[in-house]
Amino acid sequence: MFRCIKRANETISINRIFKLKVMKTKVLMIAVLLGLTTLAMAQPKEKEQGKAPLAPKHQMRMEHRNPGLGAALELTDAQKEAFKQSRLAMQKQIQPIQNELGEAEAHQKTLMTAEKPDIAAINKNIEKMGSLKVEMAKIRAKNQIEMRSQLTEEQRLKFDAMKGHMRERMKEGNGMRNFREMPGREKHDLE
Repeated sequence: MFRCIKRANETISINRIFKLKVMKTKVLMIAVLLGLTTLAMAQPKEKEQGKAPLAPKHQMRMEHRNPGLGAALELTDAQKEAFKQSRLAMQKQIQPIQNELGEAEAHQKTLMTAEKPDIAAINKNIEKMGSLKVEMAKIRAKNQIEMRSQLTEEQRLKFDAMKGHMRERMKEGNGMRNFREMPGREKHDLE
């Protein structure tokens, strides 16, 4: 009888040990999965890494999705081609400046997070970023004037109204979301 009890106790204790090992394995696997998930979520997304200014690419994508400006102004084929060439030339001028601005912004982060920040270097870098932004604004203004000069009087009025409306929306934080509400946009432009 003692042998049966002893064997039963041994069987029960073997089962307990086996169940404990299985439970430990499951807990360990869950911990590893949670750790990997946390690491994956902590990694920056591809879109966030090395954020570069999106203006040229963004403008080109917007053009393909929504002809907008060209359709609203009823541009001729010659005007569309001239606008395209003008925009490409502007983008070629702006791209190296945008790259330099991105580098200056990254350098600014480095300067600001240094153990002993050098205020003179920080201020100098801020001036550099400001001058790069001013240079890009001048190039864009020149391009806009060139584009505007190729328009008829009626197209210029629509162009100016649309640009003013876009500026207002940008200030409000709506960007191009309300493009369909712009002055000069006719119902047939939306289709």
